[in-house]
Amino acid sequence: MEQGSRLSDRIADTILSMITVEKRFPPGSKLPNENELSEELGVSRTTLREAIRILVTGKILEIQRGRGTFVREDFRQVQPKELSSLAPAAVNIRDLYEMRLIFEPEAAFYAANRATEEEIQRILALGAEIEERIRQNKDRTEVEQSFHKSIAKATHNEFMNQLMPVIYEGINKGVKLSEAHEAAVRATLVDHKILMDFLKERNGEGARNAMRIHILHAMAQLPME
Repeated sequence: MEQGSRLSDRIADTILSMITVEKRFPPGSKLPNENELSEELGVSRTTLREAIRILVTGKILEIQRGRGTFVREDFRQVQPKELSSLAPAAVNIRDLYEMRLIFEPEAAFYAANRATEEEIQRILALGAEIEERIRQNKDRTEVEQSFHKSIAKATHNEFMNQLMPVIYEGINKGVKLSEAHEAAVRATLVDHKILMDFLKERNGEGARNAMRIHILHAMAQLPME
């Protein structure tokens, strides 16, 4: 029972991150149905229901009979003023990529060592979705954000999660720039595969170096001005 309770707490935290950091579900929006969400998160419907109950108790979600589960209209995320003011700052692409270079390799290192099995599986699933979107020439911005956010979340360091809105700016700009640079897209496919292999093997040093190389490749191949 205790282990199941811990898992439902982690799943509740993952859903909360989807709402507050990935911005997938804004206030008033409906969550995917039970089958879809439990499959995406890699847990049973029983565990998902318990996680949803936790978020309902916390006044984050509400269950509307006959309609589904919704993010409450009155839910508002409290974000530190200093960090929230950074996201729209007028900084250039090099500044943003240097910021990523400082933080994300260390995030990959700690994620490899601290992630739960569920978190590793989510990172791998998102990485596979990015590859598929690249091959189909589809927009991958949101999935890229979710991928990098999932790595940051797996560090179990809350400050790292608070920094992600700033990191997202670099991801957004990088994805848009890479669309016109085929070499950068090919490098993303190779770099992500190497990174995911190291994460799957719980190799922190390997994951750190793979993330660093991934960002350096982008900085070398994309216009940084």
